Amino acid sequence: MKNLTKAFGSLYHPQKALLIYQQDSGEKKVYIESYDIDPQGQPINAHPLSVTEGAALAKALHTNESKHTAFLKPVGLLPNNLLYLHTERNGYAIWHTPKQNRKLLFKAELGVANGYANLPALIWKATKEGLAIYALTDDKDINLDTELYHAPFFNTYHDGRVCMGNVAISISKNCGLEDFIAQWEQAFFNSYFSHMMQNHNPIKGNMVQLWQSLIGTKKQFPLKSLIPHQKTLKRLIR
Repeated sequence: MKNLTKAFGSLYHPQKALLIYQQDSGEKKVYIESYDIDPQGQPINAHPLSVTEGAALAKALHTNESKHTAFLKPVGLLPNNLLYLHTERNGYAIWHTPKQNRKLLFKAELGVANGYANLPALIWKATKEGLAIYALTDDKDINLDTELYHAPFFNTYHDGRVCMGNVAISISKNCGLEDFIAQWEQAFFNSYFSHMMQNHNPIKGNMVQLWQSLIGTKKQFPLKSLIPHQKTLKRLIR
């Protein structure tokens, strides 16, 4: 029983209380009064906020802010396929994968067998909470004017966002950029494709027939079936 509280996580105890005063006229100057907190949780020892206390507060705020984008910090060198990083609050990464052969999973009701198939080159954009994905017809020279195409997958919205359904996405707090990218790709390819989102058909033709013709074969993905997204890579960078 002595160690039971450890199961609930770290306990935080009050140490300081700040009271902020502001002039009601003129330059609206601010004065900050600092209070220590005694063992009973009562404020004592009122005094002006010191430089040392202010520096400690600034450091704590910076540390808390950095937690929101820690997953965008690489463990080593930047990955070769990384295209863009937005490291401020609500950060995200944009990266590229070339043509590849991957195993895809489909709900039984679609009538498509699970198996390996060749995919087009892809552009990925992910935050800690969500993923969007796009296709490319040519990835030899990717630049801001590169034209994006709808990703040829079920469970994607017209704007490129991916519906992960009931797949639990849990990006670990301490993961680096490399793991962040790998975790999103694994989550995407380990989830089951099930349906079109809001009747959005991302290809020219029948999606079921397309994947039925590709699964378990060595056929290259038919790039002529891709539909332009009417946006370039530059539009993803905001």
